Amino acid sequence: MSHRFIANYTRMTDPKFTEPRLAITLRVFLPFACGYFLSYLYRTVNAVISPDLVSDLSLDATDLGLLTSMYFLTFAAFQLPLGMLLDRFGPRRVEAVLLLFAAAGAACFALSARLEGLIVGRALIGFGVSACLMASFKAFVVWFPPQRWPAVNGWVMAAGGLGALTATAPVELALGFTDWRGLFLGLSLATLAVAALIFLVVPEHTGPVQRESFRAQWRGVGEVFANRYFWRVAPITTFSQAAYLSIQGLWAGPWLRDVAGLERAVAANHLLAIAAAMVAGYLIMGNLAYRLARFGIQPITVAVTGMAIFVLIQAAIILGFIVSPLVIWIAFGFFGTSGIVAYAGLSQAFPTHLAGRVNTGINLLVFVVAFAGQWGIGAIINLWSVEAGSYHPSGFQAAFGLVFMLQAGALAWYLLSGYLARHRP
Repeated sequence: MSHRFIANYTRMTDPKFTEPRLAITLRVFLPFACGYFLSYLYRTVNAVISPDLVSDLSLDATDLGLLTSMYFLTFAAFQLPLGMLLDRFGPRRVEAVLLLFAAAGAACFALSARLEGLIVGRALIGFGVSACLMASFKAFVVWFPPQRWPAVNGWVMAAGGLGALTATAPVELALGFTDWRGLFLGLSLATLAVAALIFLVVPEHTGPVQRESFRAQWRGVGEVFANRYFWRVAPITTFSQAAYLSIQGLWAGPWLRDVAGLERAVAANHLLAIAAAMVAGYLIMGNLAYRLARFGIQPITVAVTGMAIFVLIQAAIILGFIVSPLVIWIAFGFFGTSGIVAYAGLSQAFPTHLAGRVNTGINLLVFVVAFAGQWGIGAIINLWSVEAGSYHPSGFQAAFGLVFMLQAGALAWYLLSGYLARHRP
């Protein structure tokens, strides 16, 4: 039997090729997009409900930062095992099961009367949604032809941006009809529905699967973390994305209220604009990197340039060089997405079979630092007195200043290490 006959037979029997393209899109893309939508909604919703959490449970800034950042800690802790589970059991089953934990976490969050219960709920949510993006990427590799991967990856990132949009003014509007507990009970039910959607609607791939042993997979992880180029790119990507997630996911809301002096509804509308800029950033930055690559400009160059602009935007916020809070925070939302482009640029430096472990490896670093950053920002803000329920502007300036210095140092390391690599004897 010839290789050509086998290839043609595979194309005729593989649902990837035999099902209509629209059917595959509906059955694969939409369910996973719904999962990532919920993941980002959970990630950023505390920026809007934080005043209610503070008043109902008497939380200080450190408590609020720890509570919100627990999402990042459990999310990060599961990244390396996640990659191996996705390869062994497939994205459909792995994400559907994990979303059950997220639903349980949302219910726990809604029903808890103490900080400890909220922390447990938030931790379960982070663990439960930890597969939403990586499972999507894995499913798209299985079900879509390679030339479509950049497009579908960009669109699922945009779906996450829509989740962040929903976590702003729409959530504020929903709080006019229920409280934050009712909101999270509704999210718990929605998460159960999405888990069922993924498990029941997404087709099971039946083609041949090549599986490495766990030992071989762990050797691949070690190969990634031992790579010199990985440690050139990882610091700036990690600190940039961690700053973006920490601030946009929680502390932008209190800053708009306490430093810019905006009313709660107006601040929610500003957060909506930030999230809209994020959606645009994911779509435009990825497409820009794709187009500039045709002219020999590498994606990592686009990513680092965008991250450098992002650092300058934060400097303007810290130093008060702001004509309009709306304009500067829209720029924050747009250029904060630049670090995602670095994932693709970094993967290009490794063999294809290590791409998943490269992505989960950098994701591990990003979310560990995001956990420390979101909690640490709250701890620094808490060093200043709270007046009439508002945090002192100097606390934000000090906390954001430390975050800025870490990114500036990582950017300097990227440039210096590149120079030394080019001039190494």
